[in-house]
Amino acid sequence: MKKNNYAVIMAGGIGSRFWPMSTSSKPKQFLDVLGTGKSLIQLTFDRIKHLCLEENILIVTSENYKALVQEQLPQLPLDNILCEPARRNTAPCVAYGCYKILSKNKDAKILIAPSDHLILKELDYLSAIEKGFKACENDILVTLGIETTRPDTGYGYIKASETVFEQDSDFRKVDVFTEKPALPLAKEYHSKSDFYWNSGMFIWSALSITKAFSNCSPAMHKLFSSGQDVYNTSSEKEFIDSIYNQCENISVDYAIMEKASNVYVLPCNIGWTDLGTWGSLHDTLQQDENQNALLGEKIKVFEAENNMIANNTSKLLVAHGLKGFIVVNTAEATLICKLDEEQKIKNFVSELSQNEEFKTLF
Repeated sequence: MKKNNYAVIMAGGIGSRFWPMSTSSKPKQFLDVLGTGKSLIQLTFDRIKHLCLEENILIVTSENYKALVQEQLPQLPLDNILCEPARRNTAPCVAYGCYKILSKNKDAKILIAPSDHLILKELDYLSAIEKGFKACENDILVTLGIETTRPDTGYGYIKASETVFEQDSDFRKVDVFTEKPALPLAKEYHSKSDFYWNSGMFIWSALSITKAFSNCSPAMHKLFSSGQDVYNTSSEKEFIDSIYNQCENISVDYAIMEKASNVYVLPCNIGWTDLGTWGSLHDTLQQDENQNALLGEKIKVFEAENNMIANNTSKLLVAHGLKGFIVVNTAEATLICKLDEEQKIKNFVSELSQNEEFKTLF
């Protein structure tokens, strides 16, 4: 029943690899990086509301972004905006949402979704999530595995075993999770039919995931389960503020998925991109005849090839002779970086944000 379908949208990241358009005051999930007229979190919410009642969709974010969520999703009940008092990676974020839902509905089935992913094949996506909701009526944890299209070193991988789920053979038991591999290994994974990209999207029942926290992350389980009578009351915020800094800073992949014995992957082709970098956006946007992807107005290129160029100002931006570059122009800063060295942007942000002269730009 749809009333038992819930979703937790994770929206607390700062998107440092999308600087200078994405900043700590307004990170990429709140930006229209695709030029559609809607931010990434709005697009995510619009997809998920086909699966869940709007009042069953929770957003977990930073206290700093609460006003942005209210502004961009005014239809969302205020109690559905869960504010983290500190950034502690995805395991505490997931735990907060799932234990709160459990206290309200013990029959809940929960989708965990990042706020900043692109899904091009929406009907296939909705079908996959519905299959996941059905499967997790059993005591299993489901992860969506994306069929690889290239040997990408920016994604984690899932190796599926030959064991299938008894009730639906489309689900395969997970053999192992592998973090972002070097290129030779990524090529090997891409050549095999049992490896999938790790999408970071999960489906499970409230009972199954809290049981998994109890078994795999007992310290975190103890913290969040102690608030069983506090969730959805006026004391919830005070309780969360008191326990959050005690939580281990760890991803849900490491804390739960790599340890649990009941994890299944549902392979799917849903036109997925995690939009983690300017390079991934370059590959996603429509390109001109010279493989230039342009985002924004008043951009002119001459004798330029394979560039990602974004202009967030009213000024004319002219690029000549560039090949394989990222150029991002905002009112506050301009970034020029080699496309194949985009992973360094995070390092630039880390270093420059420590400088008193520049830290307000981040």
